[in-house]
Amino acid sequence: VQLQASGGGLVQPGGSLRLSCAASGSIGSINGMGWYRQAPGKERELVAVITSAGSTNVAYADSVRGRFTISRDNTKNTVYLQMNSLKPEDTAVYYCNAGATSGASYVITYWGQGTQVTVSS
Repeated sequence: VQLQASGGGLVQPGGSLRLSCAASGSIGSINGMGWYRQAPGKERELVAVITSAGSTNVAYADSVRGRFTISRDNTKNTVYLQMNSLKPEDTAVYYCNAGATSGASYVITYWGQGTQVTVSS
């Protein structure tokens, strides 16, 4: 599976951005996609995940819940991350990922390249 992320950039605090990640290849092996991010000097952290194993489930980091929305267009094999009310602390490289559920867990198998999001005035 290959993942192509896009949509990062520079935005002022309070602004919005939408990230996209298109999957190609053996997509039948995955039923989940998501986003992690890594800020300078910090560990990579979960942002949001969407899985479809019978029903669609989403999960968000506490720091973004209510501001970010993850969605998936199965016809385009693409996952989106709509980011609103952006804060300077959201500045990071955002990485798309894909994987499959195993019981209650989401196991990441594939990573895309990162896309830089910078929130600054």
